[in-house]
Amino acid sequence: MSRAVLRFVPHTIRHVPDGGVTFETFCVASGCDGSSGPQEEQDTAQDWCLCHAGRTGHDLFRRVVTDHARVTRNE
Repeated sequence: MSRAVLRFVPHTIRHVPDGGVTFETFCVASGCDGSSGPQEEQDTAQDWCLCHAGRTGHDLFRRVVTDHARVTRNE
């Protein structure tokens, strides 16, 4: 039987600005598969929701925000 010594190493996770942020909205009305597609601006994705709601009467959407993060050791 072998033995191991484990130690806790604290880490930090932070947003990486260079990676950018992507905004996307999806209509979740039954039978609808509409989406804004990935957008660099939040307002563009939200404007798509407003236009889609006006055209279809659909009023429920899922919003997804994606960013990049880096994990680093605190040592």
